[in-house]
Amino acid sequence: MKKFLAVLVIATTIIACGTGADGYILNGEITGELADSSKVYLKTTDSTNRLVDVDTAIAVSGKFKFTGTQDSPALHYMVIEGIRGNWPVILENGDINFKGQKDSLMFANAEGTPQNEMFAEFLSEQRKMQQMAQSMQNEMRIANQQRDTAVMSSLREEFFELQEESKDFNVEFIKKNPNGLISALLLDNLLKTKALPSTEVKEIFEGFTETIKTSRPGKRISEELARTAATEIGATAPAFSGPTPSGELLALNDVKGKLTLVDFWAAWCRPCRAENPNIVQVYNKYKDKGLNVVGVSLDRKSEDWLGAIEADGLVWNHVSNLQYFNDPIAKLYSVNAIPAAFLLDENGVIVAKDLRGPALEEKVAELLLN
Repeated sequence: MKKFLAVLVIATTIIACGTGADGYILNGEITGELADSSKVYLKTTDSTNRLVDVDTAIAVSGKFKFTGTQDSPALHYMVIEGIRGNWPVILENGDINFKGQKDSLMFANAEGTPQNEMFAEFLSEQRKMQQMAQSMQNEMRIANQQRDTAVMSSLREEFFELQEESKDFNVEFIKKNPNGLISALLLDNLLKTKALPSTEVKEIFEGFTETIKTSRPGKRISEELARTAATEIGATAPAFSGPTPSGELLALNDVKGKLTLVDFWAAWCRPCRAENPNIVQVYNKYKDKGLNVVGVSLDRKSEDWLGAIEADGLVWNHVSNLQYFNDPIAKLYSVNAIPAAFLLDENGVIVAKDLRGPALEEKVAELLLN
């Protein structure tokens, strides 16, 4: 639920581009008795995604102003002294107006320039969905306390429908606004979370304007599509090596079988742990016929990794750099969520992806017994 609510406002990390005016004037107004002489900080993000100061203004009667020029417009954040949180504004050349109420700044908007207007349009609709999701969350909490399983089941169905509605809205918004940086950011998120097939993402991306394609999120999409192509069915799986539980270096090419399952998982991943008994069953049934498994753990701690291997009876080969999603093997395979799995033939060609439950055994049997 919390992850879904975060996705609804994913646009707040956008990096935006261009209007062509000579400079920008950002006029801000915060109503609700903001103390005079309060400092307002204009910040951006550095290469590590940390907020860094760009400029500072002093609020007088709740009003403040920033001026300057932007060669390449980008998302900035305003941080107000004495108020928790930060608020996004796309800093681009032109007249920008930022208005908000001190006690409800989550509803503040920046308007006046093309990218900010587009951003505001998107947020307006998404906030409606967010409010609906929060209402469902509250109702589910009450139903859970009352142990009303019928209501819980109904609310879950409604929630999944809302989730699908949100995704559909995002896709339509992206298609309608090929010149928007918010579109690039949303598409980037859909690609990373595998909410859309990479083929559909590529088709939409090709419709973007050149400015958006070369923007920061546009470049991320382009790079991710290139990486994803390397792990599509029919491609030769990227070679890798990694540390084993005993500290030795194990290479994929050294342990490939007639059929090899490269399984990305972690001790902390509940869906992974729930799937492990199925992989164990399939492995035990087909290992003598040529099935091998290589587990790639995205754990952070060695003791968690080793404990889960023992607890789940995972008797195959394992590697891990203990770097969470920064694991170089995960990046090589464009793994942004787990469980994730790639089934390779004896030549290392990817023949199936992300098979779980009965589907995994059906495919293994098809390839090894026919």
